[in-house]
Amino acid sequence: MKTDRLIGILSILLQEEKTTAPELAEKFEVSRRTINRDIEDLCKAGIPIRTAQGTGGGISIMDGYRMDRTILTSKDMQMILAGLRSLDSVSGSRYYSQLMEKIQTGSSEFISGRDSMLIDLSSWYKGSLAPKIEVIQSAIENRRIIRFKYYAPSGESNRRVEPYYLVFQWSSWYVWGWCLERKDYRLFKLNRMDCVVETDRGFLCRDVPMPDLSNEKIFPGGIKVKALFTPNMKWRLVEEFGPNCFTEMDDGRLLFSADYTDMENLVTWLMTFGAKVEVLEPEEVRDIIRRNAEEILKIYGGLGK
Repeated sequence: MKTDRLIGILSILLQEEKTTAPELAEKFEVSRRTINRDIEDLCKAGIPIRTAQGTGGGISIMDGYRMDRTILTSKDMQMILAGLRSLDSVSGSRYYSQLMEKIQTGSSEFISGRDSMLIDLSSWYKGSLAPKIEVIQSAIENRRIIRFKYYAPSGESNRRVEPYYLVFQWSSWYVWGWCLERKDYRLFKLNRMDCVVETDRGFLCRDVPMPDLSNEKIFPGGIKVKALFTPNMKWRLVEEFGPNCFTEMDDGRLLFSADYTDMENLVTWLMTFGAKVEVLEPEEVRDIIRRNAEEILKIYGGLGK
């Protein structure tokens, strides 16, 4: 949220001849002391900001720099607003919409045309997602430990985590932090978290490594799968793995080849296709699906009798 505020302050300074710390504090709903620290951070970042005390004083950007404000083109502003709008889709408050209003005020020379990019980061879970994101954002800013219940394939557990980053990846939200139970950095999926609470216990910021979110790290492969899909499943293969993941056979079926990481996830994914897929390799996967089908038949085999 501090980064968003700095962008907002800079935008106002580029648009207005002069403003004051009390005015900025009121607009961004923070203290004057916070605004003064923000101005110091902008100066350290190389923005030539001038402050003057007394009657007629205030905060402004030096005239020579003001001429460079056209560096923010109409397209640039549209992209900034699209980014803020995307964050607003998972916000539990009106913070980002208010920030957009502040940036848009007096920006007609920067913004022209209509919106061309709409991004919604909330998927199907906005009702439960936004409160979690709000709690975690607050804990990250306040440097406080969060506590939550976590549901994983290995079972349920209670976790305490020093949160450092909120991550949007693979169409889902995660929090990256130091897990006090595992004594290591972990990536937790927000949709598997429940009862998320910001505790009163603070922590000293570690020298945090950025999470390695490369496909090679998260999905290292190891399980080579080959399967034949019916032609009408082409859209799903293209959507999930791209148009180069299969070869069309003479009979129209699609020969799919890929490296998979997790056996359980692989079997679950294949079974969503029902009778529209035949697994060729590995044999272990064929056996698991066969046993699952037998168990399903035991449950539903008596229907219609």
